[in-house]
Amino acid sequence: MLTTLTLFFLSAVLIYGACEYFVNGVEWCGRHMNLGSMAVGSVLAAFGTALPESSVTLIAVVFGRNSAQKDLGVGAALGGPMVLSTLAYAVVGLSLLWRRRSTSRWQSCVQADIRGIHRDQGIFLWIFALGLLLGVTSFPGHALCALLFVVAYAVYAWKKVAGHIGAAEEEEIEPLKICRREDAPMAWAVVQTLLALAVIGFASHLFVAQLGAIATAMHWPSQMAALLLSPVATELPETMNALIWVRQGKERLALANISGAMMIQATIPSALGLFFTDWRFDRSLMISAVVTTAATAFLWLIFRRADVKTWKLLPVCCFYMVFAVAIAYYFAHRWEQIPVADHQRVNPVASQPEAIAAGAVLYQERCMQCHRADARGDGGIHPSLRSTRLKRATDGDMEWFLRQGEMGRGMPSWASLPDGQRWQIVSYLKSIQQ
Repeated sequence: MLTTLTLFFLSAVLIYGACEYFVNGVEWCGRHMNLGSMAVGSVLAAFGTALPESSVTLIAVVFGRNSAQKDLGVGAALGGPMVLSTLAYAVVGLSLLWRRRSTSRWQSCVQADIRGIHRDQGIFLWIFALGLLLGVTSFPGHALCALLFVVAYAVYAWKKVAGHIGAAEEEEIEPLKICRREDAPMAWAVVQTLLALAVIGFASHLFVAQLGAIATAMHWPSQMAALLLSPVATELPETMNALIWVRQGKERLALANISGAMMIQATIPSALGLFFTDWRFDRSLMISAVVTTAATAFLWLIFRRADVKTWKLLPVCCFYMVFAVAIAYYFAHRWEQIPVADHQRVNPVASQPEAIAAGAVLYQERCMQCHRADARGDGGIHPSLRSTRLKRATDGDMEWFLRQGEMGRGMPSWASLPDGQRWQIVSYLKSIQQ
């Protein structure tokens, strides 16, 4: 655990340091392309830092070996917008207040392109609502809708860039870090940006891995970790970029980066999920989607006014707190919420002697420490596995429970086991019911 915590903090520091180089390089790229700050922040910076978290969804939904791993990808696709619309905006608001207090530069209102951010939030709501609708419906052309999301982002990015060409503001830019000449060429800016992005990607994946290890140690279900922890980690670069720009007094870039990141997170990861999975939302994903919609609607309302008070960005973090409590409650009461499709699943090795024997070995390796050799539990938090509840449960119920875990009783998720081994454990547990 000490190694995990050390890597956790080191990767966070590495992300921040790489983001310093990234924001510097992307500003110089924008200067050479003669782009305004809204285009630099909402397209160039947002697209670059979205690559690491989009790769998390891509790997999970394309190369996932079982349904649990694909669920991680869907959870990550929805978790990104959740973190950006709640924690990221609140962190920027808090840093703005802190900076103005420490520099004696008091501005009660946010200094940014309020109209552009308001428009971005409105577009996001329409796109996200479509993804939510697709998550609760099913029809033959479901996967083809992925193209709509890709096209939507392409149109958004094109309009942002086209609308801000020739609109570069005369803001002071720090010298390019790897080439400190006043006339640093575009090539050096691109090299610095790409190298910084590579380090951000590496550090972000390292950060996510350490969060996963921490979640495992805490016996959190895999999907709960995907919804609560992984998005916080993968959206860390955007938040770091915003903090760096706030520190430099560039509020316009900071807020444009977050609003642009929300747009790409609502489209590209969702498109991957739609194309490679059945994109069906369980209750936990519905909670995430509904809270994200509510938080974004709140932002849309406060950005309707041209004079947005800085402190108004802070309450949006309350939506994440509500989400965290609701998700924790949901995962603590999983037995009552088993999806019908999982309830009806059939065990392919039911009652087979070989499967029961293999399941007994797996039980000794994985379960006996908590539930005892006779499977009667410890009389406390670890219940007996010879019970009326399990006798009535279907094989699908039990496999679902092994895959998801139950945080309230300290039951870890065994989603990392191959599907066949979970079914073998189910066969063994069914064989000992009286």
